Amino acid sequence: MTTNLLDFDLGGLVAFCERLGEKRFRAVQLFRWIHQRGIADFGAMTDIAKSLRQKLQNTATVTPLPVVTQRISSDGTIKWLFDVGAGNAVETVFIPEDDRGTLCISSQAGCAVACRFCSTGHQGFSRNLTVGEIVGQLWFAEHFLRQHLQRDERIISNVVMMGMGEPLQNYSNLIPALRTMLDDHGYGLSRRRVTVSTSGVVPMMDRLSQDCPVALAVSLHAGNDALRGDLIPLNRKYPLDELLSACQRYLEFAPRDFITLEYCMLDGINDTPRHAQELVQLVRQYAPSGKAWCKFNLIPFNPFPESGLTRSPMLAVTAFAHILNEAGIVTTIRKTRGDDIDAACGQLAGDVQDRTRVEQRLLKRRVITIQESTA
Repeated sequence: MTTNLLDFDLGGLVAFCERLGEKRFRAVQLFRWIHQRGIADFGAMTDIAKSLRQKLQNTATVTPLPVVTQRISSDGTIKWLFDVGAGNAVETVFIPEDDRGTLCISSQAGCAVACRFCSTGHQGFSRNLTVGEIVGQLWFAEHFLRQHLQRDERIISNVVMMGMGEPLQNYSNLIPALRTMLDDHGYGLSRRRVTVSTSGVVPMMDRLSQDCPVALAVSLHAGNDALRGDLIPLNRKYPLDELLSACQRYLEFAPRDFITLEYCMLDGINDTPRHAQELVQLVRQYAPSGKAWCKFNLIPFNPFPESGLTRSPMLAVTAFAHILNEAGIVTTIRKTRGDDIDAACGQLAGDVQDRTRVEQRLLKRRVITIQESTA
């Protein structure tokens, strides 16, 4: 049985080469060929000794994910559907901007968190992706885009772990994948430009701060536990006080001096001026010496029939943002990209063989009790 070398960060590849009787510098050479140059054929790795290339032919592969579909939006956004086997497929999105290229990567086939406003969550959960399946999305996208755009320099400058799945529930595979992204012999991405998004897995947030601190985005979506528990079931295990306290601990090690709080705008559910004032009070409770510690990213909801939810009118979104900004909290409204190919935030669905009976669970949560703000 051969080993897929995309499953290794540099440390893992060094250990693999040592088992073949090779020195560390050979692993570094191999790592560069795979990730910097996008080469999967060992025979084409011309500065690697023929003896090692022969060993690799017999023991290893560089196996990318099969592409099921590729769709290109009118705004330049590209979405790929990758086959990860056993009837499962995951989605990855490239978002071009004038000053950066961002890749949104999936970490699981499906998601077990089952947030009300997320299309992935309504599909249920099948399994965690391997390191090679996570890194393989970046490997394919980067080297496809160089050829597609006819450019030799790096195309992807930012990675956001905001695709299908809860990254921190696939922690053991997430960390080596992040290390490959950050490694100067790999993709050389800045810690400030790699973002892990979480719905609030508090113990893993603390571990991430020690093991591989990158930029952090937290899916907040409500300013009180009752409403957030309706929208994000995980809140019942890790309520707001635990979550925001973990954010404060993370800031000590974060590459940025703020944490992004993501807030999906849901018509009549969490988008009133009272909800905005509630957020102001909540954020101020966790501001040491009044110091700003977070930025809000307001996300227009992308409707899908199963959710039973609708998008907030843009007037409500801008009024909401105004209240937060006036309170001294930096707030932006996310520009919707890739609508015409279902590549916008919350729309990634792929194809998941659900093992969690999510439909039955979500039916029980069809009605959201709207909580009056106390602010």
